[in-house]
Amino acid sequence: MIYLENQYGKIGISQTYFANLIGKAASECFGVAGMLCCPGQGLRSVISRKECRDKGVHVRMTPAGLIVDLHIAVAYGMNISVISKSIVNKVRYTVEQATDLEVKKVNIFVDEMKNEE
Repeated sequence: MIYLENQYGKIGISQTYFANLIGKAASECFGVAGMLCCPGQGLRSVISRKECRDKGVHVRMTPAGLIVDLHIAVAYGMNISVISKSIVNKVRYTVEQATDLEVKKVNIFVDEMKNEE
């Protein structure tokens, strides 16, 4: 849970909200073939036998702003640098527009490559 305070009171934003917001933004970027489980999420999805709602996304709050970790699969033959820049820009814009919180860093981990047929 990420907490922030303003003149109206204390606001809590859940990890699930961020995961859905960020996962949707990242998966819409060209060249992204899917989101993958973060370390520790894989065991949970095996035990529960269903897909994790927060698949591939982890958000941490620091005094300087949010740090976002994304685990993705890319389409074979795509330029990973260009895909990463696109994801960083889209995620940063989406989160800042939706929550008014500054995104300090977006870390992208390309864990898999998939053939798009």
